[in-house]
Amino acid sequence: MNRLLAAGTGIFAMLLATFSVNAQGQDWQTILDDAKGETVYFHAWGGEPRINAYILWAAREVERDYGVRVVHVKISDTASVVSQVLAEKSVGKATGGAIDLIWINGENFASMKTNGLLAAPGWAQTLPNWQYVDVENKPTVVVDFTVPTDGQESPWGMAKLVFMYDSARLDTPPSTLRELMDFARDNPGRFSYPQPPNFYGTTFLKQALVNTVPDKTVLSEPVDDAGFDEIVAPLFAYLDELHPHLWRKGRAFPKNAADMRQLLADSELDIAFSFNPGDASGAIANGELPDSVRTFVFDGGTIGNTHFVAIPFNSSNQAGAKVYANFLLSPMAQTRKQEPEIWGDPTVLNVDALPANERALFTSQDLGPATLAPEDLGPVLPEPHPSWVSALEEAWTERYGSGSE
Repeated sequence: MNRLLAAGTGIFAMLLATFSVNAQGQDWQTILDDAKGETVYFHAWGGEPRINAYILWAAREVERDYGVRVVHVKISDTASVVSQVLAEKSVGKATGGAIDLIWINGENFASMKTNGLLAAPGWAQTLPNWQYVDVENKPTVVVDFTVPTDGQESPWGMAKLVFMYDSARLDTPPSTLRELMDFARDNPGRFSYPQPPNFYGTTFLKQALVNTVPDKTVLSEPVDDAGFDEIVAPLFAYLDELHPHLWRKGRAFPKNAADMRQLLADSELDIAFSFNPGDASGAIANGELPDSVRTFVFDGGTIGNTHFVAIPFNSSNQAGAKVYANFLLSPMAQTRKQEPEIWGDPTVLNVDALPANERALFTSQDLGPATLAPEDLGPVLPEPHPSWVSALEEAWTERYGSGSE
């Protein structure tokens, strides 16, 4: 665990200890009372039908049990939502904001935190279901891309870069970035990645950066413009060598992860990737991929993080937003989310610490034929500081242009 993760974990352990169960219960009943009748506008990425269906299911559960209506506002770019909240703040709109809850992490969270766009610190760990969050073993639930969350966002799920291949066509997948290069050279056109700034394309850049940078400690700090070119030189040397061997020779790129998955299903690609360890099993369960597809990771680990929900400072329905966030942390919601045919998104909870009946929800799960066991997923490589995202995307675009034919 690096220094920032350790510090964040320690801070949150102390914060959590300051809340007694009785006080938390009394505060929560007030929130439940205030939340009844509220309509929560939840701005969340809407590009995956399975995830949209899960959000709708959770909304129905919360409306039935707590009288809180949740409207999923489907977005394609979280940065645009951050800009909207910033615009509201700039005109003095301290209450009555149009956005109640945001699906967020990384550079967007850092931007909101820096600009004072988030609800007051500490609300996340006052949620009743926070007691089950695995702070000790999953430190990224309290440190987001090296930035301490300070309880201003509630963890929702875990993510880790995994690669997928069809075992009917490929016997042994590459186990390192260099072996991926060898595969691409020997099998031209059979691998690619989405064009940055697509999230998945940028994630591939970060993985390649972590695997090629001489001194990884620089990635935990803000980008130093003066030294940037030198630090990323090995990354772009790798990409320069790789691109001629990509699908369509690197003159065009898959649109997103779903497009890669379809290209894998259509036998146009032999290797695709996802940021969800259960994605391949979910796609098999839903008939999107053949049952011969399997998952692999690189030796030494792959990029991983936690994704969250956050409440803007001027949310019109903060009580309802907290009720929905708390439900998303419930063992029932977390175990359903982890089902491959539902989503396949790994839990943020400490399953071993759950009551026996709720622990059984997880231990009885079949995570599917293509989902690696936790011990086979390898180490989680920490995300670089949020400032690296835009810097990498801009450098990629400057070097390779639009990437279109």
